[in-house]
Amino acid sequence: MARPALRIDAVLVQAVIAGALSFAHLHDLAAAAGQDGWKAWAYPVSVDLLLVAAWRRLRADGPSRLAWCWFLIALVASLGANVATAGLLDLTDVPDWLRILVAAWPALAFMGGTLLAHSATSPEPEAPAPSAPDHDPAPAPAPDLVPEVEPEPVAAAEPVAVPVAEEPPALPTAEASPPVSVPAALVDHARKVAADHEARTGARIDTDTLRARLGVPPHLADAITAQLG
Repeated sequence: MARPALRIDAVLVQAVIAGALSFAHLHDLAAAAGQDGWKAWAYPVSVDLLLVAAWRRLRADGPSRLAWCWFLIALVASLGANVATAGLLDLTDVPDWLRILVAAWPALAFMGGTLLAHSATSPEPEAPAPSAPDHDPAPAPAPDLVPEVEPEPVAAAEPVAVPVAEEPPALPTAEASPPVSVPAALVDHARKVAADHEARTGARIDTDTLRARLGVPPHLADAITAQLG
């Protein structure tokens, strides 16, 4: 894979030039304030590092008072050195207050860098959950066009034969009992019950079964059986 050709960016070149000039101005100001040797070269490095650390904090965590405070302090230190070395300040006779500021800068820059690196960022408030939009009520489903099929009638369950306690035999009397009259509707119903029993069992219904199915007394069941026979 071919490596991309090196392109010269005008903005990058301008940044290098500006950084070099600011670096030189800070070095000259520190040397004029009595910081000779390697100490004069350490001051511009300290100012630029604090400026970069504050800017990175602003880019990573968003605007905050801490980051903006130290960014402005480093920016003022850099701009102040540029202005002071532009001929407005006699570098052979630096005032005492400037010497104090230059001497106190290392401690100030150390505190600012420590706060930027180790202070906890305030969590951003969570956005409220969007409210559910009001939906129109769903329309009722259209009735099916399939014709309804009526359920087949279920055959009625046959009544369960309940055994009836046999009554004690009647005592013989001297006179014969009068004939029992049976209603015609009861006789017709008894015929249907007898026919249904014969269709299911293949045998004629007896008096006890008929009496149990109809729920009538024995003498009435005998009279019905006689009429069925």
